[in-house]
Amino acid sequence: MKKSTFMTSVAFAFVMLFTTGLYAQEFSNLDKSPMDAASFPSDYKDANKSIKVIYSRPQLNNRSLDKLAPNDKVWRTGANEAVEITFYKDTDFGGKMIKKGTYSLFTIPGEKEWTIIINKDLNTWGAYFYKEENDVARVMAPVKMSDESVEAFSISFDDNATMHMGWDKVRVSVPTSSK
Repeated sequence: MKKSTFMTSVAFAFVMLFTTGLYAQEFSNLDKSPMDAASFPSDYKDANKSIKVIYSRPQLNNRSLDKLAPNDKVWRTGANEAVEITFYKDTDFGGKMIKKGTYSLFTIPGEKEWTIIINKDLNTWGAYFYKEENDVARVMAPVKMSDESVEAFSISFDDNATMHMGWDKVRVSVPTSSK
């Protein structure tokens, strides 16, 4: 009886050994524009977030910023899917009140200022399906130039809850405050 149990176990092991290869998962390579997140407060020890932004970080790779994010055209504000911004509380975003919830974030880059757009459409790829009629708010943010270049598009929050976006030598900031 013990011998048949052992043989059954060995047979089961061989079956599992040869069938798991048939169902192996195919994993893709690393994305060239990896996904990242920025939040306020940005301290990971503080779980009580007010805002979180999930976005992909394209690289300049010796390309010009105006080719990657052209002036006066709606841009996805990163790469791949449209940026997702979650407000965990009703929030003043650059002078416009935004109700708590999750939205997409688009921008229209400009030479002197950027238009930052909060839109209610979710799960969209890039700006290809952007619909202006679904905008919740538009905020104007002045462009400031830096002496330092940032290779990968970046979003961060400072201690005053101001959202900063930077790429190449361009810097754009939007003040926020939760109610």
